[in-house]
Amino acid sequence: MSVADGGGGRGGALKGRGPAAGRIGPDEAVEVPLTFDDNRLASLVFGQYDQNVAHIERRLDVTATALGNHLVIKGSPDAAEKARRVFQKLYARVRGGGSALTIGDVDGAIRESTAQANLFPAAEVSAEADTPHFEQIATRRRGAVRARNAAQDTYIKALRTNELVFAEGPAGTGKTWLAVGHAVSLLEQGHAERLILSRPAVEAGERLGFLPGDMREKVDPYLRPIYDALYDFMEARHVDRGLQTGVIEIAPLAFMRGRTLTNAVVLLDEAQNTTSMQMKMFLTRLGEGSRMIVTGDPSQIDLPPGQKSGLVEAVNVLDGVEGIGRVTFKDVDVVRHDLVRRIVTAYERASHSEAEADRNPNPRRRPLA
Repeated sequence: MSVADGGGGRGGALKGRGPAAGRIGPDEAVEVPLTFDDNRLASLVFGQYDQNVAHIERRLDVTATALGNHLVIKGSPDAAEKARRVFQKLYARVRGGGSALTIGDVDGAIRESTAQANLFPAAEVSAEADTPHFEQIATRRRGAVRARNAAQDTYIKALRTNELVFAEGPAGTGKTWLAVGHAVSLLEQGHAERLILSRPAVEAGERLGFLPGDMREKVDPYLRPIYDALYDFMEARHVDRGLQTGVIEIAPLAFMRGRTLTNAVVLLDEAQNTTSMQMKMFLTRLGEGSRMIVTGDPSQIDLPPGQKSGLVEAVNVLDGVEGIGRVTFKDVDVVRHDLVRRIVTAYERASHSEAEADRNPNPRRRPLA
């Protein structure tokens, strides 16, 4: 096994970097060495200019020195062990797929390692570091796509075991993307004959009705995120052929009325913008051999003031009904970008503060003279 020298760049750049350097005393710190078999895969794990290493240092409060295919992690025993598991998981991932990692992949591995540390004894987690504990979706174009956190893991399990699944949560949690991936996998495996993707055509504070064009040209902007997810999981030529033959249908919610959808996977995205009647109409389209997935973010309702969201009503009315799954994502489950997670958290905090102020408009009153 040959070991790349790596020069002084990687190792030298990482020395003394990260928050752990000033906070961990020499008596408390431990050193955990790691050696990877393949230099090329190790470089994928470390990232361009070791950006993945730096990200793990910041998130886990450790320091890491990388040289060629060798890595030395220094930090508190718990933090160093967690970082070791993260690096091993990332190496197992690139060894299976061979593609570069994103910061989202790194954050997902950190969350997964944290969850496993809470669920399994340390020895068991250590022994099974390369075992994919989280569920995955497989399509021909992307191969295996694993859940990045416990919420996504629960979501994939719910998609496999329920005929109807509601997924609620903020933007960036992977609700729509994973739903499209699951639908494509069912289509490719022959478990479904058609794929129907829909959204309510409700403007997010804008008025687009004056735009020229036919019906498809008018509604395409609303459905573009679904197209993007579809092209992520399928080859463009397969998507285009599916759209031409009717195997794949992308349509606004209004087009669902009067239909019975059999042997199909049906996804309704942005469902927080459906009315009560629209949601009832959509749910009753379910036919034999079909599955439905309903996703939405109740915090971003664009309906006229005073109009009840069909999604909010449906999850309450159908709570506990057999065959229906419900998964709720939180701001900590955002995987799109770490800044997106912080933005969502800030808005959630502001919303809670406003609600608290509404409940207690005058917490203290000056006594009358």
